[in-house]
Amino acid sequence: MKRRHFITLLGGAAAAWPIVGRAQRPVLPVVGYIFAGALWPPGEAAFRQGLKEAGFIEGQNVTVEYHYGQYQLDRMQDLTADLVRRNVAAIASIGGGVIARIVKAATSTIPVIFETGFDPVEAGLVASLSRPVGNLTGVNSIIAQLWPKQIDLMAKLLPNSHVFGLLFTIQGQAELQPRLVSPGADALGLKLVFATALTPQELDAAFAALARQGAEAVIIGASPLSGDHPDRMAALAARYSLPAIYAFREIPKAGGLMSYGIDITESARLVGLYTGRILKGEKPADLPIVQPTRFVLAINLKTAKALGLTIPPYLLAIADEVIE
Repeated sequence: MKRRHFITLLGGAAAAWPIVGRAQRPVLPVVGYIFAGALWPPGEAAFRQGLKEAGFIEGQNVTVEYHYGQYQLDRMQDLTADLVRRNVAAIASIGGGVIARIVKAATSTIPVIFETGFDPVEAGLVASLSRPVGNLTGVNSIIAQLWPKQIDLMAKLLPNSHVFGLLFTIQGQAELQPRLVSPGADALGLKLVFATALTPQELDAAFAALARQGAEAVIIGASPLSGDHPDRMAALAARYSLPAIYAFREIPKAGGLMSYGIDITESARLVGLYTGRILKGEKPADLPIVQPTRFVLAINLKTAKALGLTIPPYLLAIADEVIE
């Protein structure tokens, strides 16, 4: 064999080696991550941390596709349909019962790990908290059940108030929440008025509507919308001189008055952890619904002063975080 011909053959074989190597690389399982709102970096980081705790690192042994519903039902449905069509390994839905119900309706075979603030049994997502049955499991952030406590805290702050406003910020709250909070409000002698904002563009009008109805304080429904816009939530409450309580501590940090709720990023971490366990072979039906056990009360004293409010010693004593 001539030397030139031998080198040509050798070069051709060498060029083929990387191709063979690439062909033998294992195909990574794909997880579809759908958040009902806009970009949420802290939630993504927490989700990745949960995956890591289960032994999965993005780009090494799992691929995660991040999708955002932008508060639009049609968009959430389209994103879900695409993931189901491609038969991804699992779908993680974060941001409330709306997106969880969309995913549940779209597939009965792909494992679904959800986060919702509504009771998942009452919402029809699972059969029970301890034995979900079917292809769904996840985290119940029990945000909806916190409204009575939030009303009670606001009533302690404003004992002479008579009208409280409820601002619904995600589909489903307007149907569910009044039933949860009305008994407690009646016991406190409070009248409730309502407004709804499902997109950022509707927030200003919703606050204005509550002010027109005579609201002396506002309880803000937890949702991706309220969590995505802490500065705007705080600014609108200040514009209409409305003391407000929120579910997320990030809003008092941004200038809101008070919050009582869970660390929602912890819910995202737990969704990631369950996703990893399912990728390892566990079945959703065998994984009980997780519920938070710790709730945080945060109070912004600077905002209270700007509203002309004095925080009672009792509330300061039980607050987990006082922002000065």
